Amino acid sequence: MKASAIHRQILKLAIPNILTNISVPMLSSVDTALMGRFSALHLGAVGLGSMIFNFVYWNFGFLRMGTVGLTAQAYGAGDNSRIVHTFLRALLLATALSLLILLLQTPLRELMVRLMQVNETLRPKVVNYFNIRIWAAPATMALYALTGFFFGMQNVWYPLWLTIFINVVNIGTSYGLVRYGGMEVDGVAWGTVTAQYAGLIAAMILFTFRYGHLLRHFRRKTLLQLEAVAAFFRINRDIFIRTLLLSTTFFLFYSLSARAGDIVLAANVVLLQFLNWMSFGVDGFAYAAEALVGKYKGARRTGLLHKTIRYVFYWGMGLALIYAGVYAWWGDSLLRLFTGQQDVQQAARQLLFWTVLLPVAGTPSYIWDGVYIGLTDSAGMRDTMLVAFMIFLATYYLSAGMGAHRLWLALAVFLLVRGAGQWWLYHRRTRA
Repeated sequence: MKASAIHRQILKLAIPNILTNISVPMLSSVDTALMGRFSALHLGAVGLGSMIFNFVYWNFGFLRMGTVGLTAQAYGAGDNSRIVHTFLRALLLATALSLLILLLQTPLRELMVRLMQVNETLRPKVVNYFNIRIWAAPATMALYALTGFFFGMQNVWYPLWLTIFINVVNIGTSYGLVRYGGMEVDGVAWGTVTAQYAGLIAAMILFTFRYGHLLRHFRRKTLLQLEAVAAFFRINRDIFIRTLLLSTTFFLFYSLSARAGDIVLAANVVLLQFLNWMSFGVDGFAYAAEALVGKYKGARRTGLLHKTIRYVFYWGMGLALIYAGVYAWWGDSLLRLFTGQQDVQQAARQLLFWTVLLPVAGTPSYIWDGVYIGLTDSAGMRDTMLVAFMIFLATYYLSAGMGAHRLWLALAVFLLVRGAGQWWLYHRRTRA
């Protein structure tokens, strides 16, 4: 296959993914903008509440990632039976985990509030947000499985349509409840719950319309086949550990920001929106890597697999440089979009240069994640994340004299180390 054909395949998958992923942070960005018009207290409460759910749900992101890799490999091999049973295992696991979350919601809430070091001023608003949004768990978890299935089938349009639909419902409901319904934090929480269930209904309709015929390959005995189930859980276990360490890193970032005071917390909440916009954009190419690397591994086309990885990096790093340029030139203007609080703007302005550095430092780790998911090399993802997490902690505690820059330095080093570790491990195994 010619290089131009590979580039076209990458862009065919990546562009819809970029559109999908760029729209994802609109949810938290709109929530941040809505609460930023009230006070730093409201802004911090929604930031902490959102981070609690990011921490909970990100840890179950293996439902999407594991499903993508396994489905893409089955798709590349033309194995319809393996495709449908991978999907059903993911959906069953999503249902069981969401019911467990709902059953344990009270101790989970208290644990999260304690770990996030939520002060007594913020606590009522954070608890209110949690008590509402937790009821979106079944829809959120099922959407992970469905989205992973669609990506694995090389279908990037369904996730795009679903994300746009969910965003429109979320933004419209949140805006209406806050602006016209007299609500505050509870308004954006109900907006998220409404949007997640609307998205789940739409996803099931799309699955039935396009892929319902695959269900004729379903066999209960195959679904519960010990070897396949064990492989499914082993991959998802490793991705769970990797994701737990990743979400713990950002959890600590918020928690330590809260310890530094309401203004620093609000400033970091705003600046992390910049990182979210970058990461979800670059992840468009990472998702393309998941689908294509998985497909070529399943089809045993090693040459195309290696070329795809190289070309995906070209595109991903190019996009990272564009993000860095935008933040360098228009970062101050973007700050004013998120908050009108002068003290928050001033605190964030002093840290703004980190948003220029992080796209370049962090992009390789995002792209490598996509490669490792396509390869279903979950152990490699787990091991490199563990090393990067330990270095994040070491960097933070060894840079005590840097003030507010301390956390951002630790985060930059964390991303650099993770990307370098994944590169080293991949090339070591390739040579072997």
